[in-house]
Amino acid sequence: MNYDFTVPACRQVRYIVHTDCKNEADDQYTLAHILMTPKMAVQGIVACHFDRMNFHGMAPGTTMQASYDEIIKVMDLMHLSGAYPVLKGAPTYMKEEKTPVDSEGARFIIREAMKKDERPLFIGMQGALTDLASAILMEPEICKRMTAIWIGGGDYPKGGNEFNLSQDVCAANVVFRSDMELWQVPMSTYKQFGVTLAELQMKVKPHGKIGEYLFRQLVELNDRLGVQMAGGPWPHGELWGLGDEGVVVAVMEELEKADGYSMIPAPEVDRETLEYIHTGKNRPIRVYHSMNARLDLEDLFCKLAINFPNQDD
Repeated sequence: MNYDFTVPACRQVRYIVHTDCKNEADDQYTLAHILMTPKMAVQGIVACHFDRMNFHGMAPGTTMQASYDEIIKVMDLMHLSGAYPVLKGAPTYMKEEKTPVDSEGARFIIREAMKKDERPLFIGMQGALTDLASAILMEPEICKRMTAIWIGGGDYPKGGNEFNLSQDVCAANVVFRSDMELWQVPMSTYKQFGVTLAELQMKVKPHGKIGEYLFRQLVELNDRLGVQMAGGPWPHGELWGLGDEGVVVAVMEELEKADGYSMIPAPEVDRETLEYIHTGKNRPIRVYHSMNARLDLEDLFCKLAINFPNQDD
């Protein structure tokens, strides 16, 4: 990358990207942002399913492969083909809370967590929690060796239906009941990362083949869903949310900055209503109520401009 600065090794973190990259249109932005962020030393990228619901009419059991293919495409457009291992996660969700869905993605999480490395390990979960929950069930020791950031879950205290949570409620309960350090970015918080299509046309589209693709695939989905879901509340027309960006700013923000989240005992989730059950029995987790979206989005736009200054890049 074309930076006139470096990030000291002592400030870098090991990072696993976990993304349902073909689900909507924002995962691609966050994947590109992470790959341009030197603080986040990417160890690998795990493709995630979105098998319970998708906007593309894909057959059950095929969505993880679609995410995998999209990850490869984004890396190719950034001239990063083969730069990082890309692993296949579970093809579908957990059927109950005691049986993991084995996958190379879950086993990769275990291997990375068990490595001897002084740098802290984070995993950014941009979709269903299936692979993380499966890794925990297969090797509980990883809970002491990493931090998970999850974009998902309804707003506190009630909870309720939310897309990423609905993809695998059993997995969410496994993670909530575990001992792993968890930073949760629930729905009203990840919706703070709003952008307009005009902003994306000006600040993203001109910057390389990756910028043009990021813009075009979002606009195309916005247009298609505007017809398919006419009369519904979403999509909004000229606005879009880059909600998965919460994983980036959570890592980037100062360690001392603690006014954007609360520590609460992890709830459990009712499998029918998706509402939170506050048992008070689980360890405290970090739940964000505000994040510095301006810092994050400007960082994304600047990194695209620095690294892909020309349309042909």
